[in-house]
Amino acid sequence: MDTIASLFSFITWPVSWVIVQFHKLYGAIFGPDTGWAWGLSIVSLVVLIRICLVPLFVKQIKSTRNMQVLQPKMKAIQERYKSDKQRQSEEMMKLYKETGTNPLSSCLPILAQSPFFFALYHVLSAIASNKKIGVIDQSLLDSARQAHIFGAPLAAKFMDSADKVDALGASLTDVRIVTAVMIVMMSASQFFTQRQLMTKNVDLTVKTPYMQQQKMLMYIFPLIFAVMGINFPVGVLIYWLTTNVWTMGQQMYVINQNPTPGSKAQDQYLGRLLKSVTTHGEVRGRTKRNTVKRIVSKGADRNDIERKFITGLAKLGFAAQEDGSVAKSDTAVADAESGAAQRRQQPKRQTKAKRHTGAVQQGAAKDADSSESDSKPSLQKKASQDDKPKPAGKPASGSSRQAKSGQRKGPQRPKHPSKK
Repeated sequence: MDTIASLFSFITWPVSWVIVQFHKLYGAIFGPDTGWAWGLSIVSLVVLIRICLVPLFVKQIKSTRNMQVLQPKMKAIQERYKSDKQRQSEEMMKLYKETGTNPLSSCLPILAQSPFFFALYHVLSAIASNKKIGVIDQSLLDSARQAHIFGAPLAAKFMDSADKVDALGASLTDVRIVTAVMIVMMSASQFFTQRQLMTKNVDLTVKTPYMQQQKMLMYIFPLIFAVMGINFPVGVLIYWLTTNVWTMGQQMYVINQNPTPGSKAQDQYLGRLLKSVTTHGEVRGRTKRNTVKRIVSKGADRNDIERKFITGLAKLGFAAQEDGSVAKSDTAVADAESGAAQRRQQPKRQTKAKRHTGAVQQGAAKDADSSESDSKPSLQKKASQDDKPKPAGKPASGSSRQAKSGQRKGPQRPKHPSKK
């Protein structure tokens, strides 16, 4: 880790300068040698970096959403050109170019903040080794070494020896308890962020390998952070925990305000929007009007959730307009009622077993009708023969009598002596 951090030593000066400026502000409030002053300086560094990375985060959200939409087309290309890898790559690049999608955009925020992460690690490692770095002179170095957060120094690690922790003026038990709690919180926040993305902001109607990969990452990333966290100083754990919490809150806002079409979050969002229209009689807010505008422009390509929203507006007597607003419409109510009546009149779809049973019963009924129609002429013929006068003097013989049920007509074959 120290070798990797040294590669980003060129950025340690601006990182240390930002921390020192925030330390001056918080030091005047909490005291220059307190853990609050140095801890809040690191938190403020994270907030500043994440604010600068907001455009990249928006780009990441759009790229992730486009990748979800393109998954069926990508799968079709892979199956079509599975024997020609070069043609498969060309078709993939063509698809990305046509849709304006960059697969690497989803990794941009992590890649962009990684230099700051390693630079902070380099600064804290220098503080632990009692070395001056960047704009941190000897007085600031002594102040940072005295700063403790819940009894754990900023530069202490979970795997540090007892002697090294004693040199920083703390106990090994306190350091390990604090670092263990922060590692668990860091992993839990990462898991919750990924789970929130998978359960609320994914189109459930499209089942693709991309979703399976995201589910695997939901469990793999927290484990990676837990294993790596034991080698992070307390200050770096503060940095990473803060950035995870920021990501979680930022993602929650995006999911609530701009959900993925076809997802559970979209159903909840349009439900809130429908209640707002019911209360105020109009669509309030530019973002909400843009949402309605996109739904109207889709026409027949709307998903079930969007059709449900349009039907809900119609039942309230509103019709969505092309500019994203709604207007009173009597025909919308009539169309909604007629559509509901047609849906009620449609017979319920039977299961395969019921359809098979009905077909068997229908066939048996047809066979019974046909046998009944065939037996009617024979019965009529037999009745006409019975009505004819029998010639006198000819007694009825056994062969002419009607055979009993289950026996053949005519003379019977004698039974075998063993069966008598």
